[in-house]
Amino acid sequence: MKMNTSEFIAATIELPFNRGHLDQDFSFSVPDQDPGGDGFWLLMQGMSVLASNGASGLTMPFGPCPVPLATEPLYIGQWQGQPCRLLAVGADAQVPALVSCHMRSPDQPLPLSLLSLAGIGRAVLHWEGESLFCGNCGAPMLRLPGEYGKKCSRCGTLHYPRIHPCVIGLVIKGDEVLLTHKAEWTDGRYGLVAGFVEFGECLEEAMSREVYEETNIRINNIRYVGSQSWPFPCQLMCGFVADYVSGDVNLNDHELADARWFKIDQLPTIPPKRSIARFLIDCAKDYIR
Repeated sequence: MKMNTSEFIAATIELPFNRGHLDQDFSFSVPDQDPGGDGFWLLMQGMSVLASNGASGLTMPFGPCPVPLATEPLYIGQWQGQPCRLLAVGADAQVPALVSCHMRSPDQPLPLSLLSLAGIGRAVLHWEGESLFCGNCGAPMLRLPGEYGKKCSRCGTLHYPRIHPCVIGLVIKGDEVLLTHKAEWTDGRYGLVAGFVEFGECLEEAMSREVYEETNIRINNIRYVGSQSWPFPCQLMCGFVADYVSGDVNLNDHELADARWFKIDQLPTIPPKRSIARFLIDCAKDYIR
């Protein structure tokens, strides 16, 4: 199913990159369980997926690998009953027979299932690149059989994929919402306050701290709404809605270029529907009293 930009998303579990979109097509596995034989190829070229344009739309290439094997492919599971292998394609590789689809394109041509699988692929490649050497002693790492964990060849320390928890929140004041803008974003585009969870924090504490640190606004009544896997490179976005308590907007740190209140019926350009930020903004009317 292709994601329509006007499509209503009823729950965060329906957002792209969450594994629920793969239940009918994909069975997750680990590299040492590769059964051999022909299969599908998840070809990742940076932030883009190289896809085949078939009669029913974009899909993964099937059969022999259609690109030179500059790195070792990784078996990641079964796609529609056939082996699925992940391969990082060099940035300079030219593959004119395939369609390059950027994962963060506002007008996403990939079906939700393939886009979400690409999210897993990107997270796996990030882990593979970050786990070549032991963070404890610097020695090469060895893959543990039957899982994605690795063991140091020298000191024996075990390492596992790291998923980084982040908070993101919609702050409500009357009929207004607090939106923020980063300098690297497109001019006029606004999103929500977000940030990583720090040592010793629960999610609600992290949300309150991030809002105050970035905007000088105090909040309360922080309610969890839902979450989204966010493979850029490997986060879990935990979404909240909260109420304004006090303070005037002031950029307390250097993370933001702007922050301001917008009336819910007078919003600027906001994130596309693939993100939990947009989901929370779209739900704002449900929380305004």
